[in-house]
Amino acid sequence: MEIKKSAILVLEDGTIFKGKSAGFIGTTSGEICFNTGMTGYQEIFTDPSYYGQVIVTTNAHIGNYGVKEKDEESEKVQISGLICKNFTNDYSRKMADEDLDKYFVDNKIVCIYEVDTREIVRKIRDGGAMNCIISSETEDVDALLTQLKSVPSMEGLELSSKVTTEVAYELGDPNSDVRIAVLDYGTKKNILRCFTERGAFLKVFPAKTAVEELLAFRPDGFFLSNGPGDPAAMDYAITTVKALLQLEKPLFGICLGHQLLALASDVDTFKMHHGHRGINHPVKNIISGYCEITSQNHGFAVSAEQLKSRSDIEITHMNLNDNSIEGIRLVDKPAFSVQYHPEAAPGPHDSRYLFDQFIESIRKSKNN
Repeated sequence: MEIKKSAILVLEDGTIFKGKSAGFIGTTSGEICFNTGMTGYQEIFTDPSYYGQVIVTTNAHIGNYGVKEKDEESEKVQISGLICKNFTNDYSRKMADEDLDKYFVDNKIVCIYEVDTREIVRKIRDGGAMNCIISSETEDVDALLTQLKSVPSMEGLELSSKVTTEVAYELGDPNSDVRIAVLDYGTKKNILRCFTERGAFLKVFPAKTAVEELLAFRPDGFFLSNGPGDPAAMDYAITTVKALLQLEKPLFGICLGHQLLALASDVDTFKMHHGHRGINHPVKNIISGYCEITSQNHGFAVSAEQLKSRSDIEITHMNLNDNSIEGIRLVDKPAFSVQYHPEAAPGPHDSRYLFDQFIESIRKSKNN
């Protein structure tokens, strides 16, 4: 890898880190957050749920297995920038298409490396979520701080409309007995793959699709995808989910979709201190009593306090690290959701059974 020029990272609290630059030469900003996964960096970088965020990787080595097109979770890199300890172009995977530096240049992603990521993670963990700015084109701290002040807080931001598909499209076998309408708030490819691998026929719709258009597909069930931003800012989606619940058809939500199901059921969400992002988060399935090791990426959560007083909503999953809500099920409607990512990509496959449960609920509903 050619010798890169210097780069600078400035946090919202004024803390400054200096390092080297990789990828695109420029300036970028967003909410800083850390991911504890030891593998799967390309899947993380292309996950639409990370739109508008700058990622710190706690894994010390990034780029060491290159990039491959089939590992992408969307059509482009979604993160705003990357902060890591060691960045390399010397990849060891023969199947890789290219090195990470070229991939970042092509996608205009700014990266800073050779900084103390442990100190940065501790600041986020202790101080909470904050915005940051990275630059490899200027070291004028005052100018960067001025620019950083204009970066909006993630709280109150509606971002799904930035990452959703522009036109509806179909996947899977058109002759399948299971037809699922997918509301794309920033869905990952592997979620869709988990459905089609189980024989479902999908039609993926833009985030703001009207209920009438969804019903024209003649779906047997509805899926609410993951995505970026604050769910409470998505009035259009909450209204849609409320209407879908009245249809009494099976409904399943993941991550942002989980939060939207809660909001449509009049349960609030809130901005977490620093969120959950990694591939080894322990979650207890309250129904089975078993623990699942899960992949997670979220900065908002559903209010546990409000759920305690709701007899019409059952808590199905709890986070064993902080007791936050990881899954709910409506008692009087065929709808359920989880906060974590059962499709993984990257991460463990402990929770793939949820896709089977949803398809089984669709077939059961059709037979009634």
